[in-house]
Amino acid sequence: MSEPSGLRLGVDVGGTKCLAVVVDPSGAVVERKRVPTPRGAAALEEVLVELVQSFGVPVDSWLNIGLGVPGLVSREGVIVSSPNLPGIENFPAARRLTERLGRLIPIDNDANCAARAEWRVGAARGASDALIVTLGTGIGGGMVVGGRLVRGAHGFAGEIGHVVVDAGGRECACGRRGCWEQYASGTALRRLAREALLDGAEWPRSVQHRDDDAGDNAGDNAGDNAVDEAVVVRRAAEGGNESALRVIDEFADWVALGVATLIHVIDPESVVIGGGVAHRAEVVRHAVERHLADHLYASHVRPHPPVRLAHFGEDAGAIGAAFLEPDDTH
Repeated sequence: MSEPSGLRLGVDVGGTKCLAVVVDPSGAVVERKRVPTPRGAAALEEVLVELVQSFGVPVDSWLNIGLGVPGLVSREGVIVSSPNLPGIENFPAARRLTERLGRLIPIDNDANCAARAEWRVGAARGASDALIVTLGTGIGGGMVVGGRLVRGAHGFAGEIGHVVVDAGGRECACGRRGCWEQYASGTALRRLAREALLDGAEWPRSVQHRDDDAGDNAGDNAGDNAVDEAVVVRRAAEGGNESALRVIDEFADWVALGVATLIHVIDPESVVIGGGVAHRAEVVRHAVERHLADHLYASHVRPHPPVRLAHFGEDAGAIGAAFLEPDDTH
């Protein structure tokens, strides 16, 4: 491509693919490339260097280059732990890529990057205080407080899916019990749907794919069947099916419980929900907004932040990485 004046490059590392996007100042994607995610730190380093260089322009020509990866990422850009990237632990990714590419490459958790996309150029644009929640196979997202994305003392803040909403409840993949993502993720919605079917609920099992559903698999571990099945019941609810609407209502109550808990902590002016389950899903948004009143302290007198749908689908992490500035990680 020609000299990328004013353009940014963001790379989102997933469990199966690395997605690179070129974005303009508004966040619109100009170009994208995908390559399979390799196993191991050395192989990942090589793939990322090659991916950045594959656009055929000098690295210094980009306004910014950023990287989003799953798991715990320190403020120094070390991938401390990542269950979705086998063989990678305590890998100093920022230092290695900076040395290889000759410019500073900031790195953050992929969910933080997706939240940054919505805050900088998406549904929460202009907000000084915002909560962004991604409902995928698990729950990811981020919190903006005082005009900055919260990263915490070590860079590990924002693991909102592991807020406990049911002490001693369902066992989570993290080894603890009662985590929010066990009740309000795409996986949880699939379970609720199956339980409803066993109890006699009925709705169409096949739903015609629509072009505007391209982001249905966006979110944590995009493309997982848990999200796909959750989308089926969501679409049935959008069609007015009463059984599906009851499932969505129960699911939204769990979503609202976790959202309200975080509202109590940061008092945001805006709440954004996205991911495969909520992609362009007004039926989910309305139900979550309705149930917030049941869980907010002093609900009858306090302002209720509006619940908005995320603008970005599967590109969110890469777009947010493109807007990740070096100062954001320190």
